[in-house]
Amino acid sequence: MPVYKDTKTNTFYCKFYYTDYTGQRKQKLKRGFKLQRDAKEWERQFLERQQGTPSMSFQSLYNVYIDDISHRLRQSSVDGKINVFKNRILPYFKDKPVNEITPADIRAWQNDLISSGYSDAYLSRIDNMMVTILNYAMNYYNLPSNPCDRAGHIGKRTRSMNFWTIDQYNKFIACVTDPSAHMAIELLFYGGMRFGELIALTYADFDFEHCTIKINKSVQRKASGDVVTPPKTNNGIRVITMPKAIMNDLKEYTGRIYGIQADNNIFTFTKSLIRGTMQRCSKAADVPFIRIHDLRHSHVSLLIEMGFTAQLIAERIGDTPQMVLSTYGHLYPSRHQEVADKLDSIIK
Repeated sequence: MPVYKDTKTNTFYCKFYYTDYTGQRKQKLKRGFKLQRDAKEWERQFLERQQGTPSMSFQSLYNVYIDDISHRLRQSSVDGKINVFKNRILPYFKDKPVNEITPADIRAWQNDLISSGYSDAYLSRIDNMMVTILNYAMNYYNLPSNPCDRAGHIGKRTRSMNFWTIDQYNKFIACVTDPSAHMAIELLFYGGMRFGELIALTYADFDFEHCTIKINKSVQRKASGDVVTPPKTNNGIRVITMPKAIMNDLKEYTGRIYGIQADNNIFTFTKSLIRGTMQRCSKAADVPFIRIHDLRHSHVSLLIEMGFTAQLIAERIGDTPQMVLSTYGHLYPSRHQEVADKLDSIIK
């Protein structure tokens, strides 16, 4: 691994050849290392990733994995995974060859996490990420087996699903006095859209004549600025038909925005405005506090109570019938007795 010194900048650089995934031989040059060993380590990790063997270090596997999923997942999802890996997984395994990680290593790591007092849900999330990256190594880098399978799993996956009934919602919304928060919460509750889809809405997305709202984008609001992306799922691009009363409220609300243009965003606030409003007004209305995303759950539970099918609900919220049934199936009323009664009626 030849490393060279740049006398002009008093730093080190590495220059070497490798064969890429198309079979072509290419040269790689990387400058700016303060220490010679850092340049050597960078070259070693780069070649490990290119060779793609299970003897690569866990750090190299992580780098390849994150680069891969960055092309396939939303940046917010990738950022969440990076945070967990950097704080809960890499400190333990970064220097260890992937194919030398044993079930005993996994158990020791798990025990350390358990003793840290994390919640079951968080433990399950960390554990699942370790399983996933090692499955990735099995699928693409010939790791013979996943040591997590023999080590067992920790934590318990719990899906918190709180929602308001229509009576609870009406008590709550009566306490909301901020016009922007009031309008936004109405759309979230009666439209079932995600928060990112809400704040991505522009004036052009509204059809007041036909009472519809077009969902074709989502926004991640960051300190560095808004990042516009497609909706979360392939089914996310959709048109939602809204209650006429809500569209009348929306028309009145947008009519008060001075100089509004077709491509102007309607809502420019962050989650903190809605979260703060929900905290204050749920207390004032004496209803349970729920998260912003739980307004989407509230919308689905209301539609289920009204008797609508999983297919129609899925089309409305931009997901699949399978997701609706797997996530909300327990909310559907049991019809087993009805089945038995109808079978009884045909028995002679």
